[in-house]
Amino acid sequence: MSTASSKGKIAIVGSGLIGRSWSMLFASVGYSVSLYDVVPSAVGSALSLIKQDLESLEKEGLLRGHLSATQQFSLISKADSLSSCLKDAVHCQECVFEKLDLKKEVFSELDKVADSNVVLCSSTSCFLPSLFSDGLKHKDQVIVGHPVNPPYYVPLVEVVPAPWTRRDVIERTTAIMKEIGQTPVTLKKEVPGFSLNRIQYAILNECWNQIDDGVLSVEDVDAVMSHGLGMRYAFMGPFETAHLNAAGMKEYLEKYAEGIYNVSKDFKPIPQMNEPNSKTAEEIASYWHKKIPVERLPERRVWRDQRLTALAQLKKRTL
Repeated sequence: MSTASSKGKIAIVGSGLIGRSWSMLFASVGYSVSLYDVVPSAVGSALSLIKQDLESLEKEGLLRGHLSATQQFSLISKADSLSSCLKDAVHCQECVFEKLDLKKEVFSELDKVADSNVVLCSSTSCFLPSLFSDGLKHKDQVIVGHPVNPPYYVPLVEVVPAPWTRRDVIERTTAIMKEIGQTPVTLKKEVPGFSLNRIQYAILNECWNQIDDGVLSVEDVDAVMSHGLGMRYAFMGPFETAHLNAAGMKEYLEKYAEGIYNVSKDFKPIPQMNEPNSKTAEEIASYWHKKIPVERLPERRVWRDQRLTALAQLKKRTL
């Protein structure tokens, strides 16, 4: 089978799960992907896993893009150095471990070999871009593109510019994320936790407090999301949900705003989830370790990804 022709070069720095997922996403639409890791042997292992994943997805009819698994894999190659990885790239996606000192070190090295055109994008889930780009020569090219795990199956990407990020870098990042089939949302300013994790933490905190107060069991709290709110939120956000639950948003606010405020005043303080000897922590951990033992997590993750893929296909057909 003939190899695919490249439409441009993407640099991926870090060959872990997120780096492999980004490699597959960019290759799915025809980009040439250069994969670099400070541990050279890690790239070889990553390429083997990528090949297996692409072939498995193709066999199951779940492969993204119009190129075959063989064509997509032919577009992904190992870079022997950071400079060769970045050379002629239009976009660089950093995917190293979530340690701020490591991010600073990596972006300092990227700054030395980058030209004035390449987008320097971090996959960080929590560090503000200003924390690791301040002082760099190319700091106005640095931006965050935070994917949701697993990014191959969940399309959201949070695009977070630093205060000094160039407008064209923001626009190019948003455009390329749409091009590879992701759904970018752009934060108007830096905020700790970005958007998704702030919302996620608010849900986790209240779920934790309901267990701590003896309102619901661990199993039932999860059911509230998976069989209740999650059913709606898979297709619409909280504001559209509210809009549809009344004769429009204006009526919803007239009817329910006061009640929301009064209930919210009853919320407990933010829980300290790692508090020593916490009975609630023990209850939650014990339940989940018994229901899904650690050795079964890989199997359950496969199940999760299959369900997410099925949901994505359903949404594509119905939205």
